[in-house]
Amino acid sequence: MDTKTRARYEARAKIIKALAHPTRLYIVDMLEEHEMCVCDLTEKIGADMSTVSKHLSVLKGAGIVSDEKRGTQVYYTLSIPCVLNFFGCVEAILKDSALKQMEMLG
Repeated sequence: MDTKTRARYEARAKIIKALAHPTRLYIVDMLEEHEMCVCDLTEKIGADMSTVSKHLSVLKGAGIVSDEKRGTQVYYTLSIPCVLNFFGCVEAILKDSALKQMEMLG
């Protein structure tokens, strides 16, 4: 694998790693509906603000979310909503796996 190809796959891995946490997946789902401030996300997640901010920082570093400061609040939105297509693919895999499990049992 040449350097350019390796760099592209490393960039892909960074995005996938950023999504590889249940809380971050939940945040992306929440931001599908509308932008949210850190305080609202903290309340919905049920974690302290520093933990939620760290998750948001990982997502932002991977280019999945963007932020905008308004007054004392920071609001987050999905930078690239097509990430939700990936979730659709994951759900299809889960359904297929569940069907195969049922067929094996039944």
